[in-house]
Amino acid sequence: MAFLKKIFSRSDSAETPASPEAPQQTEALPTEDETVTSGGVFARLKSRLSRTSSALTQRIEALVPGKTTIDDEYLDELEEVFLSADVGVKTTMEIMDLVRENVGRSLKVPGDIQPFLRREIGRMISLPAKAETEPAKPHVILVIGVNGSGKTTTTGKLAHKFIGQGKKVVLAAADTFRAAAIEQLAMWAERTGAHIVKHQHGADPSAVAYDATKAALSRHADVLLIDTAGRLHTKSNLMDELSKIERVIGRDIPGAPHETWLVLDGTTGQNALNQARQFLQSVKITGFVLTKLDSTSKGGAIIGIIRELGVPVRYIGIGEGVEDLQEFDAESFVDAIFGVSPSAACEKEEKHV
Repeated sequence: MAFLKKIFSRSDSAETPASPEAPQQTEALPTEDETVTSGGVFARLKSRLSRTSSALTQRIEALVPGKTTIDDEYLDELEEVFLSADVGVKTTMEIMDLVRENVGRSLKVPGDIQPFLRREIGRMISLPAKAETEPAKPHVILVIGVNGSGKTTTTGKLAHKFIGQGKKVVLAAADTFRAAAIEQLAMWAERTGAHIVKHQHGADPSAVAYDATKAALSRHADVLLIDTAGRLHTKSNLMDELSKIERVIGRDIPGAPHETWLVLDGTTGQNALNQARQFLQSVKITGFVLTKLDSTSKGGAIIGIIRELGVPVRYIGIGEGVEDLQEFDAESFVDAIFGVSPSAACEKEEKHV
């Protein structure tokens, strides 16, 4: 508990999320060459999460040399590792309680800690699977988030992924506040072969959603992806607009939207958890997408997000390439962070084939 005193004595240097109205430049689409990496899917995941792995695993390993017992000093240092890795206070305390309960039992020496953590954290972030049901057609996914989180890029990559699975996709450019967002999504549509519905800059987003719904139905699309304006939960007009979009698409497609995914910037660590918690007060979110995890040591925030909020992470972004949006798998994530044996890594690659 000693490290908590240090945490609460620090000044708050957390980033403030960008305003929903903040202008952004059109992002260049990743080239095909950027998707080519050596090794398999799990090897790429492990490589791209190396900064988070260093923040957790390597620092835990550094506690071991010279230690033959798990004493209070060791436990305080272990607690500091988790807090520094942005796992979050509540989840860190839960992990530390588990460790303390098992000291002297399954945990006798510091070398026992890492395998224990890999197993227990894997259990903590493995949410029960939902019963398999036939997906609605079209399956409507509303993509929300603040500007700068990678929301529009994520929408484009999702289209690429679904089309690669043989699905027919319609994109709705309902982020009409930013001309750049409309242009960017149009580029993704051209590249992936998805049909796009777009209006001019400043148009009514619900009108875009309405036309996209009609287009998805007439084209017998499998998936309708709706990119919405970057918003903060505190902006009541934007939240009202989101409710209007939901009502419009729900009239023609009962039960839609079937999914609402919040895109979070993984580099913000605990800010991402706080942002998700705040959005949940106003929006029924069914999943999270964590982006930019390849460029941060704060990927430990995923552990706290899933554990505290009980909402699954659907995808994680681990690079700029179109193939670097990966479906989240708790077991693979934990193994990539804490390391696995070469033989286990081979089994992981076979699983992803």
